[in-house]
Amino acid sequence: MMKAARIQTPRRPVKKPSNNLKDPVGVYCRVRPLTTEDTECCVEHISNTTIQLHPPDGIKVNRNGEFKEMQCSFKEVFGAFTTQKELFNVVARPLVEDLIHGKNGLLFTYGVTGSGKTHTMTGSPGDGGLLPRCLDMIFCSIGPFQAKRYVFKPDDKNAMEVQGDVDALLERQKRDAQISIIPKILSSRHRMDPEFADMITVPEHCKAEGVDEDSVYSLFVSYIEIYNNYLYDLLEEMPPDPIKPKWNSNSTPVRNVEFIPPQSKILREDSNHNMYVAGCTEVEVKSTEEAFEVFWKGQKKRRIANTTLNRESSRSHSVFIIKLAQAPLDADGDNVLQAKDQTIVSQLSLVDLAGSERTNRTKAEGSRLREAGNINQSLMTLRTCIEVLRENQMYGTNKMVPYRDSKLTHLFKNYFDGEGKVRMIVCINPNADDYEETLLVMRFAEMTQEVEVARPVDKPICGLTPGRRYRNQAFKEELTRKLELRGGPINGEDPSIAEALLQGFVPLPSVEITDANDEQTLPHLIECLEQRNKIRHLATEEMKKTVNTIRGMLHDWDSKFTAKENYIQDQQEKLLEKNRFINGQKTETERLEKKIKTLEYKIEILQKTANIYEEDKRTLQQELDERDQKLHREQSDKRRLEQRMQGVMTDTKMKWEKECERRVQAKQLEMQNKLWVKDEKLKQLKAIVSEARTERPEKPERPPREKEKKVHVRSASPPSVPNAPPVRLLHRRSRSAGGERWVDHKPVGSVETDTVLQPHIPNAITVAVPNEKALAKCDKYILTHQELASDGEIETKLIKGEVYKTRGGGQAVQFTDIEKLKQEPPTSTRKRRSSQSAPPQQEETTESEWTDVETRCSVAVEMRAGSNLGPGYQHHAQPKRRKP
Repeated sequence: MMKAARIQTPRRPVKKPSNNLKDPVGVYCRVRPLTTEDTECCVEHISNTTIQLHPPDGIKVNRNGEFKEMQCSFKEVFGAFTTQKELFNVVARPLVEDLIHGKNGLLFTYGVTGSGKTHTMTGSPGDGGLLPRCLDMIFCSIGPFQAKRYVFKPDDKNAMEVQGDVDALLERQKRDAQISIIPKILSSRHRMDPEFADMITVPEHCKAEGVDEDSVYSLFVSYIEIYNNYLYDLLEEMPPDPIKPKWNSNSTPVRNVEFIPPQSKILREDSNHNMYVAGCTEVEVKSTEEAFEVFWKGQKKRRIANTTLNRESSRSHSVFIIKLAQAPLDADGDNVLQAKDQTIVSQLSLVDLAGSERTNRTKAEGSRLREAGNINQSLMTLRTCIEVLRENQMYGTNKMVPYRDSKLTHLFKNYFDGEGKVRMIVCINPNADDYEETLLVMRFAEMTQEVEVARPVDKPICGLTPGRRYRNQAFKEELTRKLELRGGPINGEDPSIAEALLQGFVPLPSVEITDANDEQTLPHLIECLEQRNKIRHLATEEMKKTVNTIRGMLHDWDSKFTAKENYIQDQQEKLLEKNRFINGQKTETERLEKKIKTLEYKIEILQKTANIYEEDKRTLQQELDERDQKLHREQSDKRRLEQRMQGVMTDTKMKWEKECERRVQAKQLEMQNKLWVKDEKLKQLKAIVSEARTERPEKPERPPREKEKKVHVRSASPPSVPNAPPVRLLHRRSRSAGGERWVDHKPVGSVETDTVLQPHIPNAITVAVPNEKALAKCDKYILTHQELASDGEIETKLIKGEVYKTRGGGQAVQFTDIEKLKQEPPTSTRKRRSSQSAPPQQEETTESEWTDVETRCSVAVEMRAGSNLGPGYQHHAQPKRRKP
């Protein structure tokens, strides 16, 4: 009754408020050391959180032709000389602590093939990786609190059942009688497999803090691989011939073909909407050696192959699942509670992803090529899921995440939905040959860091009084000590209370009476009995005192425990109040952080918009300046063209006025000549009529015809006029050379022509090759260009332009006009009359047969030396009388 009175009713579990906080995916980077010193390196370790990628010499330009380097930031960067212990303490140790506290975790390694992912996860002899260190930490933390084997039993539905001690004992006896895949507990180190004996030797044994001492724990491990998008159990015991060949229609095995693979496992969803592999083997382990031996047996079955880039390349994704089941003890601290709602199951998944690779580098063919395609496809699906998650979180969209497109993403979709923490280790090979693949890995890692995963909600704990396990042990130890004080152990065992009392009694004497007058035996027997009765009374009183003392001590202990429980309850209430206050502050902090992120995102968008507007403004301003310059040039060209056309009109007008005047004078001269001829004919007719025919009159001289004059002028080389002044070369002045300086560009090979008109530009800078100094001092530019014409004559072109100042501080030339200088022979030559005796009435010349040049030249040649009169006057028309 007293024991029943001391048992207290368990308190109701305290419901913690739901946690809406989110944490980004923790992405870490580990750089693998180079294999040889002369290998070109493309990765530079800048700081603890940043690395920089340097493009190798072959691809140092991007699409714009510029040198480009890329910096990537991570939560932490581990260099080439980082030890496995440092990496474990930063990345994996928090996940193991969460596992012991009932929270899930996911850790996977990602990178190109040959970057050190398997080494990071498994380790090497003498230096274990993350997996053996996680197992060692778990067993160091729960070692004293492990349950007996088969107390926890998987129910094949991703949950655990708790059995009693009797059922667990029967299960152990049953399993020991059968052939089991469970490895035996190693008794000494020399029995371990030498292949992994050095990997699990961890000199620094670490423990998790805050382990529940009133619970019992049991660890289960399973090992699966995802090969060609199929799930296979690496711990499953296969029959002697598990792989059967394909058979053709003739019931004979087909040669040179691949065998049918084992049956793939199926993904299912449990009652809590978590994904698990149905029918997967879960092995209960009790030590680090036992767990790693199970892992090593599965590792030997994993599919690896030799490729060009890696001698032992993983051809599948491996997933090692560590499942920890824990249940609280009852109120007495002796037995495990078998309530299923009080059993907590947490798991840690260690994933070694297969490396992404390019077939043009690995030279994969056949099955290796198909494996590489499936690996790249699953990694691409993982990248797509991360992109959709990031887009949904950043822009508030509700797109469906394609988890089901790959077994890899479908298995771990619960982690991204808030079932545990997610950590990723990006392994990098700094070799320059892997630069392009490493660049893609860096972009995926930066995108993964922007994805946020909800924090898992703390699971409720039972309301039993804490510390009951050690109180029960203390009670048993105190009881043993009291019994030892009463008489000590007998033959190494604790004596019972009856045996202790019998040892304290006086031995009975012999009661055999041989004589009727015997008066010593009975009195001696009576005395012994009285002594025994006295001892019994003394023992009874001592027992009563001891019982009263123990009752008092128990009462005091109950009072103390009650006071301590009340104090603990008060402290828990205060702690709950502080937790509520802290949760409120965290909620407010999270709200402010989200608001800050939103404002930063808006600021970034506004900054980008402002930059776009500024760029558009600069572009439009530049376009406006160009159009202003173009308009200014067009206006200048228009004014210059107007001036030129005005000059052309003036020249043309003067030319036609002179031409009209010349034609009138020529017509008058011709009519006078005709009139004189007619007068002479009339005179001759009159003389003929009046005089006799016997005597012929002297033939009068007539003035030379215009035709005869022009025949003399049209000769190739006209006779020189005696005492005539020498012909002076006339230099033609450029129309646009007034007041402006010119750059006269005459190449070295220019030939001086014999033309009368030569271009003359005063104050010009003559150069053979144009330079900036000459162009800066002048406003105009002229280029003398010579080429051979079709008729064999040299044609000279004067190409003119204007000099402008550019926005960059230089000079530019815009060509505006081209003038041609060409030397040609006369186009029309007339033959001289073969006979001077031709009659004057011969065919007369018309005005259309003579050109302006010929007329001018004929007049100029026949003009008297020193005469002030111009061509076309009547005194030139006086005919020269010829001798008969």
